[in-house]
Amino acid sequence: MVQKDKWAWAWVPILYFTQGLPYVLVVTVSVIMYKKLGISNEDIGLYTSLLYLPWVLKPLWSPFVDLKSTKRKWFLSMQLLIAIALLGVGLTLPTNMFFTTTLACFWMAAFASATNDIASDGYYMLGLTEKKQSFFVGMRSTFYRLAMVTGEGLIVVLAGFLENKYGDNTKAWSITMTAAAFLMLLLTVSNFFVTPKYETSSDIVTQKPKGFLEVFSSFFTKPNIGIALAFILTYRLGESQLVKMAAPFLLDTPEKGGLGYSTEQLGTIFGTAGVIMLSLGGILGGILISRDGLKKWMLPMVLSLNLPNVLYAILAMTKTTNIVAVTATVVFEKFGYGFGFAAFLMYLIYIAEGPSKTSHYAIATGFMALGMMLPGMISGYMQQWLGYGGFFVWVVVAALPALLLLKFIKYPADFGKKTTASNE
Repeated sequence: MVQKDKWAWAWVPILYFTQGLPYVLVVTVSVIMYKKLGISNEDIGLYTSLLYLPWVLKPLWSPFVDLKSTKRKWFLSMQLLIAIALLGVGLTLPTNMFFTTTLACFWMAAFASATNDIASDGYYMLGLTEKKQSFFVGMRSTFYRLAMVTGEGLIVVLAGFLENKYGDNTKAWSITMTAAAFLMLLLTVSNFFVTPKYETSSDIVTQKPKGFLEVFSSFFTKPNIGIALAFILTYRLGESQLVKMAAPFLLDTPEKGGLGYSTEQLGTIFGTAGVIMLSLGGILGGILISRDGLKKWMLPMVLSLNLPNVLYAILAMTKTTNIVAVTATVVFEKFGYGFGFAAFLMYLIYIAEGPSKTSHYAIATGFMALGMMLPGMISGYMQQWLGYGGFFVWVVVAALPALLLLKFIKYPADFGKKTTASNE
């Protein structure tokens, strides 16, 4: 077996950039694309939220990634599958059945991306010593964020540029998604050459199904697990709906209650200032929790996740299109999300504590994804029913369940103190 830590400076950045890119394309860029191709907000909210399902269910098939073949073979094959799926999106966009075909391709990409996450994280833990795992946490998070900037920023800006050049949104997005597929293929080839073969077939440990069932069921016998799951499912109740309707709100015409921004403007705001502030919020949140512990910052972080959403409600009700006001709203919302999400991640790590930490963390993040998927599915219907102004007021009100549950959840006051957690 290859010695641990070999070539880590080369493979960690590329591997985690490759992990972040398909996620942002499936979850965020698909929303913008469908909006520009004339799909209704109801359908956008429902069908793009269903794309979270593979991340919800990934704990169920994560043992197979351990039981069959090596992590390296898994993530390389999944990355190739993502490239093929994205190419499928690009090639089928000009057809009459583009909504059905592209959703099927995005589904394939989502399943492959969720499996790629399992294999990549397993490879990271396998290929690095514990000391180096801590050392490279910042780098993997940074390159994951760079993938977000590339997806929400550069790729959306490219689509906007092509929309203006051709005057044909379908052609513009077809070329854009084909380009994204080739970028994904290039990353896959890069990973093939830079990732050492840490595992051999003799390293793959067989696990009895009974053992997996015991591990799975033991998660649901943890103390106060009912309250904990209710908190996990409602923590992002408002954010999960806002994230689906923020782009349609900025892109929709003023007659429909939107602000009438272009695709290029949206890509610039979301992909640069937005992602930078999201990252800064996450870094600051991690520093403060490691200094003071989770208890001191839980309430401020829950509030920081939700209070900036008030600014969206003000934009919608005043119909302000001022670029400074809109950018400031996105900046505060993204920073608040990054800052508030730090507490959520630490709480998930606490819930996973115990002998089956890795599996339990996968289950906890599955519930986190479920908490994003279900509210997101109804977001388009809520927006159409309430209008953009009423919808964003509803998003603010949706913070209440998590705030009410705060007094009932239990965790050590100093949990997370002097520890480092990565936010992805």
